[in-house]
Amino acid sequence: MKILLTGGAGFIGSNLARFLLSREECFLVNLDKLTYAGNLGSISDMIGHDRHLFVQGDITDRDLVDSILYRYTPSAVINLAAETHVDRSIDCPADFVRTNINGTFTILEAAREYWNSISSKEKGTFRFIHVSTDEVYGPHEKGEDLTEGSSYAPRSPYSASKASSDHLVRAYHYTYGFPAIITISTNNYGPFQFPEKLIPLMIHKALRCEELPVYGDGSQTRDWLYVEDNCRALLSVLFKGRAGETYNIGGGCGKTNLEVVRNICSIMDTLKPRAGRKSYLDLISFVTDRPGHDKRYAIDSTKIQKETGWKPTENFQDGLEKTVTWYLKNQTWVDNVTSGKYSMERLGLGRPVKEGNK
Repeated sequence: MKILLTGGAGFIGSNLARFLLSREECFLVNLDKLTYAGNLGSISDMIGHDRHLFVQGDITDRDLVDSILYRYTPSAVINLAAETHVDRSIDCPADFVRTNINGTFTILEAAREYWNSISSKEKGTFRFIHVSTDEVYGPHEKGEDLTEGSSYAPRSPYSASKASSDHLVRAYHYTYGFPAIITISTNNYGPFQFPEKLIPLMIHKALRCEELPVYGDGSQTRDWLYVEDNCRALLSVLFKGRAGETYNIGGGCGKTNLEVVRNICSIMDTLKPRAGRKSYLDLISFVTDRPGHDKRYAIDSTKIQKETGWKPTENFQDGLEKTVTWYLKNQTWVDNVTSGKYSMERLGLGRPVKEGNK
């Protein structure tokens, strides 16, 4: 099986590439632009692998995407290429429109035309997997968890751009019969996540005994999904999912931001005690909330579990300890990915992102 994976040098993408190569007899073409959040250090162990080909490029480059499709003739495209950080979308929304909307359109058009050129048998097994986020549904304060049939109500430039790309993917299925599937996952965490996101940022700052900034009162609630569980879900959808369907992928583990930070501090107290045995909990500080910060996301993953047999296997405490341990052992990776590109500064206050941090 040949697969085109976009965004494969980013957080979920690099984990998925590693997961696929270790479990499936597939040839993987890994296309990534290598922006600030995607880097070769995340896939260095796969460079030179005889079933992994890395191509540096942009999904908005139609000629490049066409050349990959017709040269390597994949039987699946997994689209993970995206700008993903809410705070950064507030400061620089244009990048999110360009990649998440225009980029998705470009690769959809290219993949559709390629799909039309292959044999009927190949058409029947081809899949286009588009990876999205639970933020497209908007906040969900009370009541039952949201299902795949729930209305979209994005509240940030990031979630609006992802919602737009989802609508394009659905339109291509209903208009052209294109065999696309959408997955909507909750907050992923684990190794190789760029340290602008909550968990790696808190680990990084704790190691330097810096204040641990918690937005507002820290009561915002998210469902957390260990990245390898998401990789297994994507694989199950690829082989067992139905074309034209959407599948929610959740960890079934709702935690407030403050709970997450406190858990990180407790793990750090055990694995990397501070001088004088002071607790990292002392470093927690509450800062001005970001504009339009959604209070709670909650989705129902019953559909994917019933149709494919997938379910999350990693409990949050064990997954978080694995994650903290990985970052403690891989500070060189953190230093390399943040050198000159992102210095842990506060984003999401509506100020344009500095050129050096794009």
